[in-house]
Amino acid sequence: MDIEFFKRDAVSVAAELLGTRLLVDGVGGVIVETEAYRLDDEASHSHRGQTLANAAMFGDPACAYVYRSYGLHWCLNFVCETGSAVLIRALEPSHGIETMVERRGVVDPRRLCAGPGNVCKALGVTRDLDGRPLTGPPFSLRRALVPPVVISGPRIGISKAIDHPWRFAVAGSRFLSKPMRPSGG
Repeated sequence: MDIEFFKRDAVSVAAELLGTRLLVDGVGGVIVETEAYRLDDEASHSHRGQTLANAAMFGDPACAYVYRSYGLHWCLNFVCETGSAVLIRALEPSHGIETMVERRGVVDPRRLCAGPGNVCKALGVTRDLDGRPLTGPPFSLRRALVPPVVISGPRIGISKAIDHPWRFAVAGSRFLSKPMRPSGG
C-alpha cells in the first residue's frame, strides 16, 4: 500500500482498509473493524487543532498515529489527509498467534485483537511507533485480493458526533470488538 491510498478522506480509507493484512514485526492479521475520524469531526483528536500529542495527524499520510486511551491502552490509527485518521478497532489474527497469546494472556483467537487496545497489546504497538511510516518496517500492509462485504454503523466509545456511521466492519466477522448495530437504530 502506498501514500496515495491514504491521501484521501478517512471515511473512504476506513471502509477500504477492511480485509487488509496488517503485520507489525511479523505479528498481526486481517483488519476486520475500523473507525474514521476527520478534522471537521467533533469526536476527532484533531478537531481543536494541532498539539504535541496529535501532531502525527497533521503529518504525512500513511503514518501511524498512536495515542493512549483513558491512560490505559494504546490505540493505533492510520493517518489519511490532514487532520484525519482511521482507528484500527479489530483484527482477525493470522500471524504470530503464539506471540499475541503471550502478550495478551488470552487464548481465544476471537478476543486476541478485538478492540483497539487489544490490537495494540497483541501487536506490541506503543507510542514509540507514533509518526512512523506505514510503508515500511515494522509495518507490513497487504490489501485483500478480493474486497470483503462491508457493513457500517455508528462509532462506539465516543460522546460527540455519535450519529456518524463511520464504524466499518467485515460482514459476518466473529472477530469484532462489539457487534455492529445499524445506523439510526
